[in-house]
Amino acid sequence: MRILDAGALTVTVKELFMEANFSLPSDVKQCILNSFENETWPGAKSTLEKIMENFTLAEKNRVPVCQDTGMACVFLEIGRDVHIEGDIQKAVDEGIRLACACGNLRASVVSDPLRRVNTGDNTPAMLYIDFTEGDRVAVTAVPKGFGSENMSRIGMLGPSEGKEGIVEFVVSAVESAGPNPCPPVVLGIGIGGTFDKAALAAKKALLRPLGSRHGDPFYAALEDEILKRVNALGIGPQGFGGGTTALSAAVEVLPAHIASLPCAVNINCHVSRHAARVI
Repeated sequence: MRILDAGALTVTVKELFMEANFSLPSDVKQCILNSFENETWPGAKSTLEKIMENFTLAEKNRVPVCQDTGMACVFLEIGRDVHIEGDIQKAVDEGIRLACACGNLRASVVSDPLRRVNTGDNTPAMLYIDFTEGDRVAVTAVPKGFGSENMSRIGMLGPSEGKEGIVEFVVSAVESAGPNPCPPVVLGIGIGGTFDKAALAAKKALLRPLGSRHGDPFYAALEDEILKRVNALGIGPQGFGGGTTALSAAVEVLPAHIASLPCAVNINCHVSRHAARVI
């Protein structure tokens, strides 16, 4: 049994949350570059060029790529052969608190949804824990902006709506969102499970490398169909038109009850920020 002090989580979360806000993952940058090269609408091409200039300057100057530095979503995959000494939630929150102070990150969290008092340090983090084999802890920090989070949707569809119903639900969600989530968007789609599990599957789908495809050819084809239909909407980068409304669509599936077909769409903006490390 490996013993890991919770303080290691604090240091790792601090560094990852700052890194995720300052530097985009290489797959995200490459996907935006590919979209720029393939885009034919001049207005869209110009907007994508400005998006690339923005993330280049943010990385160079170590400043946030977006003024909304996000609500902290932290995913932990904890090996069964490691014991973490200390309070995990407190350790993660301390990491976020330090990142907010050291990285000059905007405090965007209120302690109560109706009283709206700002916590002043972006805490608490939304924490997601899974258990795996081994004695390591995989940490993924996701600063989730709410211009895109607010546009996310969940639907309890009927089984008879099938694949076509899923596609229509996702396309309708993106169409209704319009320019609000700062397109081109990244789509995480969770199908099956329960009301809450479908939403979690959609959020986890956002962590997949952009452009990757589901291991099941049936769902890989569904991802391609959704992406094609969404880009045909013509919303384009920042809503100015063009063929790049979405950069990627990732589907994750769960078993479902015979009477239901849950579908959740978690929308992310074009920066799709996340950073990961194993400790």
